[in-house]
Amino acid sequence: MEASIQQSFIAAAKANNAGGLKQSGFSRKTLRVMLYGKMFGFDVAALLIGPMLATNVLVALGYPGGDYWASAAVALIYGAVAVMRGVYSRDALSRAVEGIRRSLFAFASATFMVLVVAFFLKSGAEISRLNFAAGTAAAAALMIAGRIYFPRYAHRLAGGTLLDELVILHGKPMRSHFGTATVVDADQIGLRPDLNDPKMLSYFGTIVQAFDRVLIDSRSENHRAWALLLKGANVDGEILLDEANEVGAIAMQTFEGKDTLVVARQPLSLANRMQKRLLDLAVAVPLIIALMPVFALVALIIKLESPGPVFFRQNRVGRGNRLFQVLKFRSMRTDLCDANGSRSASRDDDRITRFGRIIRATSVDELPQLLNVLMGDMSLVGPRPHALGSLAGNRLFWQVDETYWLRHQLKPGITGLAQVRGYRGATVEATDLTDRLQSDMEYIQGWDIWRDVAILVNTLRVVAHKNAF
Repeated sequence: MEASIQQSFIAAAKANNAGGLKQSGFSRKTLRVMLYGKMFGFDVAALLIGPMLATNVLVALGYPGGDYWASAAVALIYGAVAVMRGVYSRDALSRAVEGIRRSLFAFASATFMVLVVAFFLKSGAEISRLNFAAGTAAAAALMIAGRIYFPRYAHRLAGGTLLDELVILHGKPMRSHFGTATVVDADQIGLRPDLNDPKMLSYFGTIVQAFDRVLIDSRSENHRAWALLLKGANVDGEILLDEANEVGAIAMQTFEGKDTLVVARQPLSLANRMQKRLLDLAVAVPLIIALMPVFALVALIIKLESPGPVFFRQNRVGRGNRLFQVLKFRSMRTDLCDANGSRSASRDDDRITRFGRIIRATSVDELPQLLNVLMGDMSLVGPRPHALGSLAGNRLFWQVDETYWLRHQLKPGITGLAQVRGYRGATVEATDLTDRLQSDMEYIQGWDIWRDVAILVNTLRVVAHKNAF
């Protein structure tokens, strides 16, 4: 109910403050995706049409025609390289020079790969050097022309800005110079920067997730709390400054003539998010299908051993500090389950059933989280999601270290760097949490798709662990 109210409010606010967006009904985020698709289509067309035009010109001049298989191969490989190298990004869409640089790099990489493969397959003799060189030059020229045109076209469609911007006022009066941004008053919508209220952080995360850029206009004493909320919300976040930037500080931007202090950036680019999601689906979907018999057998034993549901559902803190329901096979007696997770499981825990001990020791109870991955709430690899009542010693996790909220910049994972390092089980001391937190932040700051693969492989070594009980 709370989420639907938040989404309705944001939709209404954006509808009343469209700021000249030409594509009615589309957010600027959706518009950018559509433009990326158009750019991709234009690039592929340039790679295919350019060589055809060049060959026709050469034939008209009396030179022999050529085979198009090499050009088609370049176009095919270009698509994969372009996505991997961030050719379709906000920077490339906004700045012609950046778009040209990235697209030509991907084009050169694809061309080089085709030539290397042709050399080793001894197919180089079948490629007309003149036709291939002329076709490559023609394709590059068409791509450059497209990249010069697209920023102008995009800004015209978007009404001057490609970003969905949100300004949150807190203790500040409404001003008239917020441009095309959506503006909300924190007090009016019941929003406050309370780092001790997980539901408030989830509320904030739900509000800002629809926007590309979030700016806070508040009194200076609240800047630190707002900055921590922004850092953990998986958004590009800034604090509006009342005074001019007189010292030439770095990590500064401007908004409607005022300086802003950049305090948060999304940790992954669009290309990296696509890679991570594709890995999740490539592994999770086959596993779910292959493990259906195991799911059915475990569900049957759980139902036979004790009354209650097969799945245990619990609110956990997910990406952007938003709450979601994690799924696990129920391993405890229903009448003794801990909804808030304030009591960590222990080795001799009287709440755990006999079969529950087996599936917990072998991590089989975690398998339903593959469904969370499929639904997009979780990833295969990431910081483990914690229950709201989780304690380190006798203090809540975020009371031990406020930077705890920063670990939720990425989707939570079934496994993670902390888990393969052996940080599992009860958090008896504060260091049990800080060790995991350090590993989580290291993972976020140094994310790489191959590191995800390595963590998945290493997870096989710790499926059965001495601290899993």
